[in-house]
Amino acid sequence: MSTQPAQATAPSAGVIGSLSVLDRFLPVWIIAAMGAGLLLGRLVPGLDAALDAVKIGEISLPIALGLLLMMYPVLAKVRYDRLGTVTGDRRLLLSSLVLNWVLGPAIMFALAWIFLPDLPEYRTGLIIVGLARCIAMVLIWNDLACGNREAAAVLVALNSVFQVIAFGALGWFYLQVLPGWLGLTQSALEVSAFDIAFYVLVFLGIPLAGGYASRKLGERARGRDWYERRFLPRIGPIALYGLLFTIVILFALQGHTITSQPGDVARIALPLLAYFALMWGGGFLTGRAIGLPYDKTTTLAFTAAGNNFELAIAVAVGVFGVTSGQALAGVVGPLIEVPVLVALVYVSLAGRRLFTVKEPARA
Repeated sequence: MSTQPAQATAPSAGVIGSLSVLDRFLPVWIIAAMGAGLLLGRLVPGLDAALDAVKIGEISLPIALGLLLMMYPVLAKVRYDRLGTVTGDRRLLLSSLVLNWVLGPAIMFALAWIFLPDLPEYRTGLIIVGLARCIAMVLIWNDLACGNREAAAVLVALNSVFQVIAFGALGWFYLQVLPGWLGLTQSALEVSAFDIAFYVLVFLGIPLAGGYASRKLGERARGRDWYERRFLPRIGPIALYGLLFTIVILFALQGHTITSQPGDVARIALPLLAYFALMWGGGFLTGRAIGLPYDKTTTLAFTAAGNNFELAIAVAVGVFGVTSGQALAGVVGPLIEVPVLVALVYVSLAGRRLFTVKEPARA
């Protein structure tokens, strides 16, 4: 998607100017995709039911296809021989674990109860969103913001492991145990580690394997220079097309629900806006405070702010039903997350001026 970014000392305008036309006008394409999806879902009778019928378990195949197209080019850009420089950075790994698995769920729990004390279904849906740490779209936002691709790959993989291990346990804690301690209403969440592992395999394992194989086979056959200067630019736009396709399908599936309940959508949106601002800002300030360079700081911020809405929606639908308030809260998640994190890409690029250490250009 992006080509070579400017040095860390360059103004953000220069960085944005170096983006391709597709990348530079990404907010326009995303808004158009969201509008197209909503209109299709509203105007085409039976479209949502037809799309929803094409699935395996609770995984929508059209959405899965879009995510695979979106993630493969980004993961094909990762230089896997450099992952060791990331896994040895304890400041980055520890900060990410704390932000994602301690602060993230706790902040969403607090915001859900503060903003939605009288709407238990939406509140539960938001808490589920907070538990589903991002393993997909964050790669796009990180790439556009000139974050560290290798760090993003490691942190996403780390999140996927913890997701399998901790999602069910944290759901039990935040929906039953902690509300009981505080004298609040309790909810139940029945989801198996096997189901979570399956979602992780589909949404991360397949594109990760494809990206790794492309890198290894391409470099072995033609060399790194050909792979990065010829092959990657050709497949780069596929990520944007996959993103836009995913957004159209997602909003077509829930277009009628979203447009028929604007008041509920607005109430769900408020805590989500606060959550994304707090998590991204906290991640960016943390990276700056512990002395990380810009590329790792922005990766830390986006991996902290993003959520795995695919998993959240699948769990909410599987446990509570497709027409439940919990499922609606999961759907509103990307409705807010996508435009907010696109805006934060530009905020992040503007924040490069806070970092004075020059970083090497990347392919």
